[in-house]
Amino acid sequence: MLSPLQLSVYWRLSLVFIFTSFLFFLDIFAAAVAEASCRHGNGTGGSDPPRGTLPPNAPGNQSEPGDGSEGDADWRTEGGNRDSVCGWTDWLSYGQTLYMVGLLLGSLVGGALSDRYGKRPVLLVCVLVHAVCGVVPAVLSQPFLFLAVRCLTGVCCCCINICSFSLAVEWTPPAARLWPPAFLPFCFSLGTMSGAPLAWLSPTWTQLHLALSLPQLICLPLYLSIPESPRWLLLKRRTDVLDRYRGNSPADEKCLGLLLDSAWSDLQKATEAQKEEPAAGHSPCDIIHLRHPSVLLRLSIMSYLSAASALTYFGICMNIGSFGVGVYSAQFFSGLSETPCLLVPLVRLGRRPISMLALFLSGAACFLSLLLSRYHGEPVLVMSLALLGKLCILAAIFISTLYSIELFPTVVRQRCLSLVSLCFRIGCLVNTMVPPNPNGAISLAAMIVYSSGPIIGCGLCLMLPETSGIPLPDTVEDCDRQPLPNPPNIDALWRIRKLVSSQTRKTEILPAEKEDTHTPNTCTGLI
Repeated sequence: MLSPLQLSVYWRLSLVFIFTSFLFFLDIFAAAVAEASCRHGNGTGGSDPPRGTLPPNAPGNQSEPGDGSEGDADWRTEGGNRDSVCGWTDWLSYGQTLYMVGLLLGSLVGGALSDRYGKRPVLLVCVLVHAVCGVVPAVLSQPFLFLAVRCLTGVCCCCINICSFSLAVEWTPPAARLWPPAFLPFCFSLGTMSGAPLAWLSPTWTQLHLALSLPQLICLPLYLSIPESPRWLLLKRRTDVLDRYRGNSPADEKCLGLLLDSAWSDLQKATEAQKEEPAAGHSPCDIIHLRHPSVLLRLSIMSYLSAASALTYFGICMNIGSFGVGVYSAQFFSGLSETPCLLVPLVRLGRRPISMLALFLSGAACFLSLLLSRYHGEPVLVMSLALLGKLCILAAIFISTLYSIELFPTVVRQRCLSLVSLCFRIGCLVNTMVPPNPNGAISLAAMIVYSSGPIIGCGLCLMLPETSGIPLPDTVEDCDRQPLPNPPNIDALWRIRKLVSSQTRKTEILPAEKEDTHTPNTCTGLI
């Protein structure tokens, strides 16, 4: 049973993730609305643009001073000047890139801010700024302001993710740590599904931004009840806040007791390790730890997995309208395809096997989607295979989130996680710079990268240890003691083959020699 404080954390963070997804895909919806509204009355409906942006040869891509179409007049009126949004639709394609730049910047500062000031204050500030950033373009529709707001929205979104995942995991017992990385992306998928009809019902620029940002503004007072991380409070010696949490209910007292037991033991180990280290500053020791072969190998593999996963996931997400299906329906089914990820914690496999399975299936599904698209397969089938690949890569992403925490020692865990997150954001940013084909489809080179990256990562996982059910490592020596996968030994395999061959020959001889005995099953157990 969950305690009241745990319930408070989970359902409030679920709302945060649902509303965060609204502005995450704003560029796709804004481009679709711009294409429909700035068509200059030509009466022809264009196909959904690639990457959520207007195609370069789309009619009405730039509004001319003499044009007086109905859609252009509507956008001029709500913008307050003659050259409103229809005058700078070309700038919308840069909104997605600036958003990914914001995600990259947020990964650089989010962890440090939350470690210093606490997860709760940083989360509340970022949620407030995130909601305000959605309203600003509805009031002031200027190109430079729009791009700056998109960058700031990306920074807030990344900080929200860092603080939310940390709070959810640190309020969860160790035996159930796999559920938060599955539950929060599930809520993000629900937001993707609900954001598509909201955008479809918002035909203008102002209505679109207000529809996607006002729900989060309305729910801001609910987030004030989110509690702080008990591990961070213990680390900062904020015992008064912990005592207040314990006095909330007997269930909360029992829950905090279980959570703080492991946190206190980790804190004592870290304190003892600091006493044993020479007083020569922290940076040299951290560099020495990062140079350890085990840490370097794990850091390299997890960094590659993060970059490859980001390329595949966001490559499919941001090109969802390129499969011959409408943008709004494709976005809805894109969110629907991610909901089965909630069932991944029920799979009783270790971290390494399930990561390898998810990566392989993702690469295989993307490769089949590529083949069908090259041979003019049905658009629905092509999109279904691509969404299956996106589902599998999403499962690999949130498993790797927990896997990374369990792979790195406490002394350098935060720095390693920051580097892994940085590689993930770099993959997101690189994905926005991939040019689409002139016909609007995903390029052949991009689909090859989307399919081959996860398959290569599946092979690299063979060099990682299994961490399921093992205490978190505190030092690099603990990392060396983790069970590593045993590579196949050729001599051992040859001996096993010879043994099986000899036993097979015995089973062929024994029935003929012992025809009269009444123990016909004596060889069965031997086989």
